Amino acid sequence: MASISNEKSGVSPQAPDKADHTPNSKKTQAGTGTVDVETGQLHTLQKEPLPPFTESDDPFGGEGGNNYRTMGRWDTVFALVTNQMGLGILSLPGTLKILGLVPGLIAIFAIGSLTWYAGYVLYEFYARYPFVINLVEMVKVIGGKRWEAVAFSMFIFQLVLTGASTAVTLSIVFNSISEHAMCTVGFIGIACLVIFIFCIPRTMKFVSQSGIPCFLSITIGALVTMIGLGVGHPAKAPADWKLGSGLTIVGHPSFQQGLTACIRIFFAFAGNFAFCSYMAEMKDPVRDFPFALRGLFVASMSVYAAFAAILYVLAGEYTTSPALGSAPLVYAKAAYGIVIPAVLTSGLSNGHIAIKLVHVQVMRAMNITKEITANTVRSWAIWIGIAIAFWVISFIISNAIPIFDSIVSISSCATYSWTTWGIAGFLWLHLNKGSWFSTWKKRGLFCLNVLLIVLSLFMNSAGLWASISELLDAFKTGSGVRGCFDCGDNSSL
Repeated sequence: MASISNEKSGVSPQAPDKADHTPNSKKTQAGTGTVDVETGQLHTLQKEPLPPFTESDDPFGGEGGNNYRTMGRWDTVFALVTNQMGLGILSLPGTLKILGLVPGLIAIFAIGSLTWYAGYVLYEFYARYPFVINLVEMVKVIGGKRWEAVAFSMFIFQLVLTGASTAVTLSIVFNSISEHAMCTVGFIGIACLVIFIFCIPRTMKFVSQSGIPCFLSITIGALVTMIGLGVGHPAKAPADWKLGSGLTIVGHPSFQQGLTACIRIFFAFAGNFAFCSYMAEMKDPVRDFPFALRGLFVASMSVYAAFAAILYVLAGEYTTSPALGSAPLVYAKAAYGIVIPAVLTSGLSNGHIAIKLVHVQVMRAMNITKEITANTVRSWAIWIGIAIAFWVISFIISNAIPIFDSIVSISSCATYSWTTWGIAGFLWLHLNKGSWFSTWKKRGLFCLNVLLIVLSLFMNSAGLWASISELLDAFKTGSGVRGCFDCGDNSSL
């Protein structure tokens, strides 16, 4: 087991090329550096005395069990793709219909760039505090145990609802393909069971291996939809419809409509909550994570913009959300079938992160941290028990909420805004405490990170208002309202 000091933690400027960045020693201290985004050079931050940490603070280093720190840079790229590039992409053509082609594309690149920067701040914080293993522990460093408890509750709440949303999405896919061959409750149950089985393996390496199937699934599904629209008309278009009809270059939405569209774009990029969890299982996160982060956002912004623009141009005013429903029926069914792996892996990623978060907390509470990565009966029983509880709760919630999409939007405005932008802003303020205005660059970054916090507060207020208004409108019209544990057809075709 390698021992790590401040000189060998990967964050010291004295020997960056020979650093051992894996914080898995029995006793070490956090680093005191950050890394330049362009050059990869390490720079010192203001030094701050930190208490030593033990193997219980780094449960994935192999002390008493298996070494979970096995992911290289390409493993991490695929894991990040699995985590972020899910079905959020399918709502993007609909946002261009609301905002207009040009403002919609600008919003995709602007929100994507801001989210990339927030992700880089998480990386800088990890480089300084390499003993943190998830976003909750980052909050603990800057806010203490009280805010750790708040972050833990918010994080679990977010992940359970996301898991339930995945199950509902799969039930929509199954109903659309099979023409409602089974009670929707049964389809949701099958979805939860299958994802639970995928969540049994305990390493992020397994999650990363689903990255290529996820990316291919989304890409091929999008291509099938485009081909269907290219050879035929949109599903709801009249026979005399022509390509380009109803296309809006600059839209004129109401404030509520425009905000809702921007929130959907934001959710397509909102995978930052998982970044620290992936860094905690990398061989050399300080060296390799910036590469993976750049790869993720170059790929996601390019694919998102191309997919949204092409589908909107092909479907025009008959663009639907999710976008697969815009294609003629046969092509839409084929596309829905093809994207099933992407939906499953999205559920796997979110479920795995939630289960591991609780698993580590339980093992620490029982004072058996050396068994966290060990193949003991007790460790496996706790892991599987947590996984069962997570997906049973997700199953109940997905069936109990009558208007699920609006409820998820409300909860997401309350949680995703902070786990993606707001917390990153506070982390930067902590990292640079005492030097916020020392240079023009620092002043600019100070303003940018305060903007992240302000945007999170804005989404908490205006975003919640827009989502609640959408919920009330749905109740008035009865659109999309389901009963609790309702067997009715929820397909989108």
